[in-house]
Amino acid sequence: MAVAEHLHFRDAAAAIGMSQPALSGAVSALEEVLGVQLVERTTRKVLLSPAGERLTVRAKAVLDAVGALLDEAEAVRAPFTGVLRLGVIPTVAPYLLPTVLRLVHERYPELDLQVHEEQTSSLLEGLAAGRLDLLLLAVPLGRPGITELPLFEEDFVLVAPDGHELGGRRDLPREALRELPLLLLDEGHCLRDQALDICREAGRAGGVPVTTTAAGLSTLVQLVAGGLGVTLLPRTAVQVETGRNDQLSTGYFADPAPSRRIALAMRTGAARGGEFEAFADALREALRALPVRVLPARASTPVQVLSREDPPDRTWL
Repeated sequence: MAVAEHLHFRDAAAAIGMSQPALSGAVSALEEVLGVQLVERTTRKVLLSPAGERLTVRAKAVLDAVGALLDEAEAVRAPFTGVLRLGVIPTVAPYLLPTVLRLVHERYPELDLQVHEEQTSSLLEGLAAGRLDLLLLAVPLGRPGITELPLFEEDFVLVAPDGHELGGRRDLPREALRELPLLLLDEGHCLRDQALDICREAGRAGGVPVTTTAAGLSTLVQLVAGGLGVTLLPRTAVQVETGRNDQLSTGYFADPAPSRRIALAMRTGAARGGEFEAFADALREALRALPVRVLPARASTPVQVLSREDPPDRTWL
């Protein structure tokens, strides 16, 4: 390419820092490999042969592609740059994404975060297929090949119509769920399965039907406000979902309250695993302002954090 640009071996050699004999030998070797004559050498100048003119266009495209490849490799080596495809479950996305997006904006401005809100099964398929890089969802997953980076635990809160006998209580026993008209999310939402597990642990009979379901927590809360029953909300959703309606009341369970664990999940051995673990560490710190119990990295012992909204009879560290 230097010879094609300068049409002079000495000038081309000087431009790329080679000796003139070495450059001439390299061009001759390329001609031999390709089986065509690329240049016509004279005592005064160099001319491109017809084959040389055609292949110069291809050579430029090859060099541009190699340069782009090296630039991309450099970007990959730099942490928190390029694209990060984050999958989030619907019962987490509206309540944690403001914190996640603020963290990325302030600390990782070169990161191109792309968010995909899907149910757990779809997220796991996307992670396995390489369509997604990192997931934010409820755990444990119990899936081989997936590493979980625990972030926090949060309690469930009972949401009932205004004036309900359980509203405003701070010491609800789990057994209170045995006969209540419980409203749940549709099939496929992990929060539905968690709520049913809590009810089974409370001794709720399998014959007590769940007659009404909804596609999202906002709809569930509106159904509760309309007097159709009660529901369970994770603590991070309470302020958002109940603050828009004054026809609701909340009740908090006695310790140990039913809860769920939220984590980041990545493919085991992911090339960006170290970056994802650092992201999890930063996210844990950012989440301390929420009513959750932040978990230390790769540990099962929760670290409780102060929240102004927490029931006053709790002791928080």
